[in-house]
Amino acid sequence: MSHVAGAWVDGWVRVTRAPAILVGVVVLTMLGAIPFALTLRATLATHLGASQMAQQAAAGVNYDWWQEFQSQASGVGATFSPRIVGFAATLDSLSAIADTRRETTALIGLLAAYVVVWTALIGGIVDRYARQRPTRVHGFAAASGTFFLRFLRLGIVSVLAYGWLFGYLHPWLFDERIPALTRGLDSERAAFAWRAAGYAVFGALVVAANVVFDYAKIRMVVEDRRSALGGLAAGFRFVWRHTAAVAGLYAVNTLVFLGLVAAWALVAPRVPAAGPGMWAALLLGQGFIAARLAAKLHFLASQTSLFQARLAHAGYVASPVAAWPESPAVEAVAGGAPRL
Repeated sequence: MSHVAGAWVDGWVRVTRAPAILVGVVVLTMLGAIPFALTLRATLATHLGASQMAQQAAAGVNYDWWQEFQSQASGVGATFSPRIVGFAATLDSLSAIADTRRETTALIGLLAAYVVVWTALIGGIVDRYARQRPTRVHGFAAASGTFFLRFLRLGIVSVLAYGWLFGYLHPWLFDERIPALTRGLDSERAAFAWRAAGYAVFGALVVAANVVFDYAKIRMVVEDRRSALGGLAAGFRFVWRHTAAVAGLYAVNTLVFLGLVAAWALVAPRVPAAGPGMWAALLLGQGFIAARLAAKLHFLASQTSLFQARLAHAGYVASPVAAWPESPAVEAVAGGAPRL
């Protein structure tokens, strides 16, 4: 387990030594939400107008108006519900994943754009964490661009895998098999145990797929692999041969994330009144998002550290660091007249 503990600690070292990555990811996440926030603001302003209800909403939460708005809202406005406030938003996100609840079309577009942006950046992120030294903006951009199309091909495979898990296996398991197994049971406790077992099996398969795809990306970057299927096979081989270490690191990272969620549950504000309380709630919420993104980056950094430690790749990346081109005059002085 020494490799697991070392990778976990080293992961945080790598994250803290590249603060620009965390800051950039947080800023991009917040900027991505701004258009939807402005759209929702316009929708709320149109619905409230200059009515007395608007004054009550500005002073605090009016649940009667909130329910009235929810009954006729559509698009982004349909997402404005009590479950977006405080810890309820976290529980709602977990529930949506566990029960494969479909989001509104507007949010699907936002999630798709977020996945594309993350795909464009992850090559540079893993490259920086693997090298453990600054690559500067041009090096980061070059690595991101180099692996974007490769990861896009890998993303198609992941869409097929997760599509099968959530589109076929989940409905078959929870809408057909478990109801059939629990139909004649008299004990609610036994029925709950069957459903909990189903969630455990399904969750284990989702985690296994997530881990294999993560190590596929890491091997593609560190070893400069061009084939998405080759990288996926290499990621699977690494997970298969080092199952105990991979599972141990994933378990530790998951426990840390659950601890973060538990801390958020303790400090998450309820629906605040207008004024300083509302701004404090907003800052707390953004702080939790930043902490969650830091945990996500640490997942990648610690997994990269574990892979390099296990295969003696520490500090090694196959592809050279991209160098910013010098001016023609500097190149002429350094290496003679340029060839045409």
